[in-house]
Amino acid sequence: MSANRGVRSSSVVFPILLIAFGALVLLHRAIPGFYPWAVLGHYWPLILIFVGAGMIWDRSHRPQDPSQRPSFPIGSTLGTLLFILLMVVLLWHGHAFAGRGYASSSLTRTHRQQVIETKGAKALKMSIKMPAGDLRMGGGAQQALEAEFSYGGSWTPPNVDYSVNAGVGELDIGQGSGTTLVVNSDNIWNLKVNDSIPLDLEVDVGAGRGEFRFAKVDLTRLKLNIGAGQANVDLSGERAKDLEAEIQGGVGEATIRLPKNVGVVAEVHGGLGSIDTHGLKEEEDGHYVNEAYGKSPATIHLTVNGGIGSIRLQQE
Repeated sequence: MSANRGVRSSSVVFPILLIAFGALVLLHRAIPGFYPWAVLGHYWPLILIFVGAGMIWDRSHRPQDPSQRPSFPIGSTLGTLLFILLMVVLLWHGHAFAGRGYASSSLTRTHRQQVIETKGAKALKMSIKMPAGDLRMGGGAQQALEAEFSYGGSWTPPNVDYSVNAGVGELDIGQGSGTTLVVNSDNIWNLKVNDSIPLDLEVDVGAGRGEFRFAKVDLTRLKLNIGAGQANVDLSGERAKDLEAEIQGGVGEATIRLPKNVGVVAEVHGGLGSIDTHGLKEEEDGHYVNEAYGKSPATIHLTVNGGIGSIRLQQE
């Protein structure tokens, strides 16, 4: 076997992608109002097309003589660079449009308030599907739900359905897709739930930011999926019963705040991103526990899966 090997395409493609992602994170933190995750979450399959086409080109130009040194993977490298160039064009266009058009879009913004009465429900099963935007959720409602929706003209009105069966309230909130990709501030939901009603919650946000304050909410199960963007989840506070929580993110950042006096066992997988833990110790690869685990009457069973980005577990 020849010792003079060429550079594999993966050794070129992935470093370029990591550099580009790092640049996006820095720009996101440095420029107020710049949220690239919606565009990236929508168009990321193009990287498969561009790199795949480049690999085909590389294979077709591979030397016929196996003793010759393989050529540099020009096709897959150019495919990666073309994908990054396309993302830059889309992000630049979207961000510039946001800077010029935000004021005019706010003039046509719709504000709507809605209250859902409990109707005798002893427990609540809730499903939220939001294409993109800012979702802020917490406790403090007197009824099953107190909601404030604010959305621009490119968004359809959110649809809220509620029914009670055998003492369990079933609440579904959804919305049709909008045309806004970068200006997630055109779609803002503020949702308050009842603290004392046990809540089984599923949230699916395509792209954007999520702020979830569940320190006082009687949460029994949580399934949260944010395709691209930021998620801050507060699970601190006292808990009288176990909590099953699963948090998934595609591209972006996730910060989960955890209690000190309630047992926590967390399984964390960060993909290509970083994992930071404070107040928890790692028992084995990807498994973390706090000092209260196995000692408190209730336990939080947490699973976190991140694609590209950072995951932070912070104990109060």
